[in-house]
Amino acid sequence: MCDDLGFERLLGEEAFFARLLGRSPSGGGREPLYGADLPVVLLTGGPGMGKGRLLRAVRDRFAAKVPVIYLDCGSPVYADRAEPEPGARSAATEVLAEAARRLSTWQGTGGSFTFPRLFAGLAMIATGVAEGTPEAVAAEVDRYEELPQRQRLRGLAAGDFWRGALRGATRNLLTTLSGQALDPYSASVSTALLDALFASLPPRGRTELARIYGAYPGAAGQPEHGLRDLAADFGAGGEERELAESFLFRALREDLEAAYAGAVGWLRRVGRPGMLLDRAETPLGEQLLRAVLTDRRSGQRDRVVIVGTARRADGGAFLYGGLPPREVPAPAEFRPADGAPPAWSRRTDQAPDRAPLADGVLLLRMPFLTGDQIRAETERRQRRAEPEGGTNRRRVDAAVARLSGGRPHTVIRLAAAAATFRMPADANDRAILDAPLRLPGDNAPERPVADVLLEELILGQLPVRLPAEHHGHWLDLLTHLSVAHDKECADVLLRHHQSGRVHRLTAHHVWQLLTDTGWPGCDRHFIGDFGLRQLLVHRLYGLLPDGGAWYADHHLLRDHYTGRVADDGPPGGGAFRSVMAHRMNHHLVSGGVDDVVRHLAATLPGRPREWCAELLEIAQAPYPGGADTRVERAQGLVAADGPALRRTVGRLLHAVWLCEERTRPTGRETARTLAKLLDLLSIMEFDGAGQLGRTATDWSALAENDQPLLRCACTDQLGRRR
Repeated sequence: MCDDLGFERLLGEEAFFARLLGRSPSGGGREPLYGADLPVVLLTGGPGMGKGRLLRAVRDRFAAKVPVIYLDCGSPVYADRAEPEPGARSAATEVLAEAARRLSTWQGTGGSFTFPRLFAGLAMIATGVAEGTPEAVAAEVDRYEELPQRQRLRGLAAGDFWRGALRGATRNLLTTLSGQALDPYSASVSTALLDALFASLPPRGRTELARIYGAYPGAAGQPEHGLRDLAADFGAGGEERELAESFLFRALREDLEAAYAGAVGWLRRVGRPGMLLDRAETPLGEQLLRAVLTDRRSGQRDRVVIVGTARRADGGAFLYGGLPPREVPAPAEFRPADGAPPAWSRRTDQAPDRAPLADGVLLLRMPFLTGDQIRAETERRQRRAEPEGGTNRRRVDAAVARLSGGRPHTVIRLAAAAATFRMPADANDRAILDAPLRLPGDNAPERPVADVLLEELILGQLPVRLPAEHHGHWLDLLTHLSVAHDKECADVLLRHHQSGRVHRLTAHHVWQLLTDTGWPGCDRHFIGDFGLRQLLVHRLYGLLPDGGAWYADHHLLRDHYTGRVADDGPPGGGAFRSVMAHRMNHHLVSGGVDDVVRHLAATLPGRPREWCAELLEIAQAPYPGGADTRVERAQGLVAADGPALRRTVGRLLHAVWLCEERTRPTGRETARTLAKLLDLLSIMEFDGAGQLGRTATDWSALAENDQPLLRCACTDQLGRRR
């Protein structure tokens, strides 16, 4: 996998991250972006956009020159470490301790960091150990023993007043409390630990702890009260525990800030330290982001660069204080293709405690790959395989571009699978999804690339708020929903495929979960990402022999809208002008091509403009698996019965279907076919026929340039990314 594919504008010597961190990958100093009030940078993009890959690339490029650490907030390891002592540890304290441990061993310019402020807080919550004996508390505190000390560098003295000062705290604790039986959170153990901490420090250290923990909510400037309250809040759980954890994160950042402050720090350290939070949309990641954003909103300042990930395009609902994002001024955003990063400053038009957290973020929109980048990646892979003909390579390149939509992870997987793949002569692009792929370093048998992508993009990135009872059938539900256009359509499918279940998802629930996961929406397709929809459609056709599941779902929807036509109900969902067009769309792809042709031929005279709009809506449908005969049918190479009008309409339907499905190249041949068929209709003897001449010109121009005839959000996105 090409680790920096698509990130060239972000990782270079003068690029965004070099300026954000104040140092280039080669070690040169850079004028830092922004001032003392730093935004939290959120990488926004759904599954497969490379957010984690970019964070790892930043770490690999910069960590030798500036202290940058990568943390996976979605890893279960932190909760696992906390589990043995739930009264004294949590996933949040474990991730903070992990960050401090890594930075305490950093060997770059200026040497390692110490975390005495964080250590003091962690030591206090250690009094919540299950046993409650002095030995148990001391053993828990010993887990953090390395945090308040500095690792000596050869030829570089440590020299700060914290060194060694706190190392004797647990030893003093054991001496003071030897032989006593204590209950968790008892006043005696807390008092003894406080005495041990403060007795071991010189005046300057005591003053610093007083400044930090005297500011704990409710401490009224008394550090002993602050530390006791911190431990009590942590033990209380819930929101109180989150308050304590957030304050510990502040203490960690204060420790980092102290390492840069003063003459010594200014002389010895360069750039800014960074924390890269992958999968920050998880509860743990969101908690860390909320903590730093709340602190900075209230005036706390530190130079720690915080970069997190966000699946949602708006950065996450927690940023908006319960208000709909559209009612809050949009956060600043940066698209790498735009060039220079934007200016950023915090809004000052309202009181800090009422300002949304969104004011403190900069959204970095993860870039889709361009057509040139996609071609370069597929060609790079194919050079390793046996040479293929130029025609096949161009066909494969086009299929990868269309099915991926420029989503980097999908491009990488499809390009690897297509390295030795020969596209069948008249295949739909989805044929490439059956190409076998073995992942790098994996000894398992090859699998179809579609299965790999669905596992990585869907099963490996379940919505954070998806209830556990739906985890096992989430992929199946999405697979069936791949044929839905709007929420009414989706609800019909969901009721059928969840029948018998106590807990059910509605179309609104699924739509919200997809939005939270970062998948885009579309006004004409319920699964609004073109590439994801093609993966799911491909899987649906293969669920049962001969496309049984595919036909069953379309028959279900066809029959539903047949009933709606009989009831003369209004069109629902906005994807179609009429219930009849919606019905015919599903009938078209479930074996009813001839019926659709007869319907179109009968409804054309007298209403050419409305008829053309209806034709486009009916033809915005996936093509079933198996041989794709649309080109032959459009060109009249397949025998058809009936009057000339019906035969011509049938050919036109297949030509438009080719253009609307977007899984085969159109180009000049299809454009000529469209123009020819519409011109034939325009000279037939029915009311309004002459109006089709202008349509022939417009549609053929779009088809020649491989543009959709009926635009929607996902086809517009596809066109912009190519």
